[in-house]
Amino acid sequence: MIGTQELIIILVIVLILFGASRLPGLARGLGEAIREFRKATSEGSSKEGQEASRPSEEKPEGS
Repeated sequence: MIGTQELIIILVIVLILFGASRLPGLARGLGEAIREFRKATSEGSSKEGQEASRPSEEKPEGS
């Protein structure tokens, strides 16, 4: 796990690299990306569950 000292050092480096004015925008973008990722993974797992419960359709041979 990341300790308190490591987290503070990382935050200071990010502050130096990007500046205080851009940090809120970066945090907002990161939050939206995480939200979209969670949404996509939850939709994917629910679709997999639905497909597993449905019987597969047989396709005619030679198509």
